Amino acid sequence: MELILLFGVFFLCLTAGVPVAYCLGIAAVTGFLYEGLPLFIAFQRIVSGISVFSLLAIPFFIFAGELMLQGGIAARLVKLAAGAVGWMRGGLGVVNVASSMLFGGISGSAVADTSALGSILMPVMKEKGYDGDYAVNVTVTSSIAGVVIPPSHNMILYAVAAGGVPISQLFIAGVVPGILMCLCLGFVAWLVAVKRGYPAEPFPGLSSLAVSFIVALPGLMTAVIIVGGVLSGVMTVTESGAFGAIWAILVTALVYRELTWERFKAAVLVSVRTTAMVMILVACASAFAYLLTLNRVPDLLAGAVLSISDSEYVILLLLNCTLLVLGMIMDMAALILITTPIFLPIVIDLGMSPVQFGIIMMMNLGLGLTTPPVGACLFVGCVVGNERMENVVRTIWPFYLAILFALTLVTYVPFISLGLGSYLTP
Repeated sequence: MELILLFGVFFLCLTAGVPVAYCLGIAAVTGFLYEGLPLFIAFQRIVSGISVFSLLAIPFFIFAGELMLQGGIAARLVKLAAGAVGWMRGGLGVVNVASSMLFGGISGSAVADTSALGSILMPVMKEKGYDGDYAVNVTVTSSIAGVVIPPSHNMILYAVAAGGVPISQLFIAGVVPGILMCLCLGFVAWLVAVKRGYPAEPFPGLSSLAVSFIVALPGLMTAVIIVGGVLSGVMTVTESGAFGAIWAILVTALVYRELTWERFKAAVLVSVRTTAMVMILVACASAFAYLLTLNRVPDLLAGAVLSISDSEYVILLLLNCTLLVLGMIMDMAALILITTPIFLPIVIDLGMSPVQFGIIMMMNLGLGLTTPPVGACLFVGCVVGNERMENVVRTIWPFYLAILFALTLVTYVPFISLGLGSYLTP
């Protein structure tokens, strides 16, 4: 009865259009009242949920991403990608994927990737004769690179929800799967471009490409500072995020000279708003997860899944399908905080590394950001591209298949996500 009430209140609030964070908070308070537990325990769980030092890195990552968007780093990364792969048939589609891999690997946000690169590339693609639905499809699906390739603030949420998985290991594990996914998307973008007869851009020459690389290098150093600082052990993830944000300010204000006072204020405003949303979500999800654990939901669900089949391949397929469906109807951050304590014990019993499962979860729930009915990246992409969602969804399925192919490989071939770490870790 407790679980029926807990989930009933949650989905009732969700259906009524209440923000996910408040849905979790209202459901948790209702659950505490029904259980007869003092509300100060709920308050303690809410406070303890955000009293985690590593969460301090999230506002720095978000702020650094917004600074890069406002300060011109994204535009220079696009120019670099255009020079490198724009000569292919349908080159702007491949450029879009390559730009997402570069920018997403710095900003760590799929939504920021969609907004920044979409506003730069979509008008150009349409001007060159590309269909609007194709431009949105490529931009939206390739934006998932921002949650897989480090740094990613969603990985920090997973590390906290998983009980302290090393963030440095998650960062290393996300590199190869993220690149693999982008390669699959780039191949599909090329295939669709060839089928539709899109043009190829002229190769600018090696000298022009070298100049583009040199110009973009200060922006690329942001990723080196953030990721390199963590992996080298010189800085904690919070310190690397802070230094990355400082470096982004210096580059955009002093090197590129595009960060005006108005743009700086816009970056601060968006960062504060996004950080507040994430922290409220983490706090409320902590109280909600406490009630799930109190009612033995992880044990019950693990028993139910294991009773269906004793094959690890079937169980992993079921978990993937469950995460994909949940990702279509709920926010990614909320699902990380809710489902990690439930599903992680199951995969650990199967012998899977928590690090590998973290990458699987990033890819699964990242795909949910691009699917209806609540995919944030899909919404942003359609708005920026001025395209109807029905038209976009009708032709996006080849890109979904590319992501699912990469996800399948990452799920059943542990070396893809763990191999690089085994070489780098002494």
